[in-house]
Order: sequence, then C-alpha cells, then structure tokens
Amino acid sequence: MVDAVTATAWIDDLRERMAGRVVVPGDADYDGLRIVGLGQIDARPAAIARVTGAADVAAAVDVARRNRLALAVRSGGHSGAGHGTVEGGLVIDLREMKRLEIDADAMTAWADTGLTAGEVVGALAERGLVLGFGDTGSVGIGGITVGGGIGYLVRKHGLTIDNLLAADIVTADGQLVRADIDTHPDLFWAIRGGGSNFGVATRFLYRLYPAEDFVGGMLILPATPATITGFIDAARAAPEELSVIVNVMPCPPMPFVPAEQHGRTVLFAQLGYTGDADAGEQAVRPLRELAEPIVDMVKRMPYPQMFVEPEGGEEQRPMIHEQTLYLSAVDEGRAQAIIVACEASDAPLRAVQLRPLGGAMARVPEDATAFAHRDAPIMAVVVSFYESDETLAERKKWVRDLAAALDDGTPGAYINFMMDDGEAGVRRAYPAVKLERLARIKSRYDPANLFRVNQNVPPVEDGERPQ
Repeated sequence: MVDAVTATAWIDDLRERMAGRVVVPGDADYDGLRIVGLGQIDARPAAIARVTGAADVAAAVDVARRNRLALAVRSGGHSGAGHGTVEGGLVIDLREMKRLEIDADAMTAWADTGLTAGEVVGALAERGLVLGFGDTGSVGIGGITVGGGIGYLVRKHGLTIDNLLAADIVTADGQLVRADIDTHPDLFWAIRGGGSNFGVATRFLYRLYPAEDFVGGMLILPATPATITGFIDAARAAPEELSVIVNVMPCPPMPFVPAEQHGRTVLFAQLGYTGDADAGEQAVRPLRELAEPIVDMVKRMPYPQMFVEPEGGEEQRPMIHEQTLYLSAVDEGRAQAIIVACEASDAPLRAVQLRPLGGAMARVPEDATAFAHRDAPIMAVVVSFYESDETLAERKKWVRDLAAALDDGTPGAYINFMMDDGEAGVRRAYPAVKLERLARIKSRYDPANLFRVNQNVPPVEDGERPQ
C-alpha cells in the first residue's frame, strides 16, 4: 500500500503516458471494474489501467516497477486464486484489447489477450475455423492460454498452448518482445504452462483447424458407482475426437430437469465430439447406455453453442474453495466416496469434476513446454461453495478430506484451477527439473519478481535452486 501523495504522483504519471483510461476509487465505474469472478475476493486497487494496446501495457509495467507497486493482470477475471486484482496496487485490465486478425489461408489468428474464449470461438466459426480453449465462454484467453487450456477439444487438438505459435509480451523492463520457437525460445517455453510469471502477454498467434461436424451437449445420468466408473472408463477408451467433462453433484433445479431429480446426486456431463457426426453419435452411445438418462441434450450443433452462458452469469459471484489433482483411474470405491461426500454436505453447491485426458495432449513431449504431467490420465477438481466466513472452515475440510480420499499418488496439479496455495501448490504443479528451469528463466526476464500476483515462481540467483 502506498500513501496518498505517492499514489497521486504515479497515477498522474500513468495518465499522461497512457492512451487508455486510469480508473481510481471514486470514479463511477470503479466498483464494477474492480470485481473479479469469485465472491470472496473484494480487493480495492489504487488504480485500474484500462489499457488499449501494448504501449499502454508497457507504460503501466514501467510505472509499477519504478514505484514498487503490487501489480495484477486481469483478462477475464476467472482466476481461482483471485489473481486478477490486488489490494492497494495497480491492475492492468486487458478487457479493452479485442483485436482479432484471422488469416484463413494460413490457418492462423492473432488475438489480443482481452478477448474471451467465447468471442474468439464465435468469430472463428464464422470463418469455418476452430480452436480449443476451456469450457467457459467468459474466460479470458490471456489467462487460460499461459496456464495450459483444457477444454472440449483437448484430446483431438491438444491444449491451447499446443496450438500457440507466438506471443507478444511486455516484460518487467517495459520492453515488448516477440516470443516464438526461434526468438526468445526460453520465454516461449515458459509461457506455455508457466503462467503469468514472465510478463504481460498482449496478443497470441494461434494455429487453427478447419471446423468439422460437432456433436455435443449435456447428458445427466443417475450417479452410482457403476455409472461413474463406467462413464470415465468409456470416455477414456473413446476415440480422441471425444472429450468429456463429468461433474458428480446435486442436480441443479433447471427447468428441463424433472422436479423429483432436483437436489439428487447425479452424473452431470458435458460432451464434445469433433469430427464426422455419425461417428460422433456412435462414440456417445456407450455413455448414453450406462443408465436411463435423466436429461439427454447431446446433439449435432455448432461448436460455439458449448460456450453460450446463462443470462446474468457475470452477476453471479460464488464463494468457492477447491482443490485440483490428477488421478490414474476412478474405481468404484472412489466413486462411492464421491457420492457419500456429496450427500453428506449441505453446501450450496458441492461437486467433483473429472476430466479424462490423453490423446493429442499426451503426445506432446513432456519437455516441450512448461506445462507438466501430460501423461496424467484424469484431472479431478473437488469444489465446494460456501456461504460466509463462518462456514469456510467446514467447506475447506470437506474439500481437503475428499481430495485426500481420492488421491492415488498421481503427481501434479493444474495451475489454472489452483487456489492461492503458495509455494507448496507451485511445487505440486511442476516437477523439480521444470521448476528450476522456470526459476532461471524468471531470473532473466523478471529478476525483481514484479509479476508475483500469480502462481508464483520466484527468481533465483546463480548457484541457487528453487526451494
């Protein structure tokens, strides 16, 4: 936190150097702009820099470095740890940066990092093209890309970073650099899974794919040990064109769900098959046949429909605690533990999400990018909403205990789904050899650790090793 006189000086300096607006407490739109996705995060930055391009980003980085400000970078504001904002410091808000340059002949696109996944997916579809992000339309591409990007095309086309060809990045010294396989290759390696430790990405160059038929949507089945294990096993054995996201959770009171199912523990899946539609229907059939579906909305559809979100979604700011881990398998004992735990809790929402992986993601060599644990068969996320600070301890215990019951020793964690787990969380996300390499790259590009509001990899001096 800086004093008022100092703050006035650097804010005035920033305003003079930026083309975009600098928003401060007392401005009419300050409260709306400072909000991020999680309800428990209520930080009040000293200023929000509404940057319009790389020059504005460079100015904001320079001001933050010179004034030793706590600095956060916001794209979509979906960070599970609330890293898109900071108390008393400066937020670089990328949301005004929305340029998208599609080269259909080259099958590439330059995309500004203020764009959301839904915006990019929708614009590409109009040109008959596709790119895999996550599973939520309002997520900013700036954050999801540098963390990895696991979504509906992960088994067919790999992680988002596996289709990243270049990035323009403002580093801690305020310089704009191009990182790709030939230029700043160490930085390019690091931003593909190493998060926002190394600078502010202002735009990305992506490899694109021709849009194919798409079969996808929601499938809800009764949750039993047999249906859960059968679903995961069938999804893992399915063609790589099929990616699924499974949530074991109380059934939401959606209008198309029979009333007697509301609140019952169900297997709530989102499916996506990209390829021949008839083959997609065949691939989905074993999943449908595990039990009589409660809801079956899986159909041929345009891929962007998977990213359509309910109205009012931006106003919903749940308070969440979660833990992510990888699993080698889900046996009936673990499936039963999930059901029992969900039925024992009275949290407003509690769930275990399971994502079978493999396919194209796993074929990329482990040392090709900073993203780690590519060979993990299944990603799991244990999540609980909570109502107040008074219930937080109970909800945390529920998450911790269930994650421990599911843990089979498979190493790793996915940084895009991590809370503020500190050094221990970072060590879970990266094997020692990758963590050491990341720390040394950090030392070259951000030796003072200006970019520390993230899943932080501190810089090291020569001769030191990350602790």
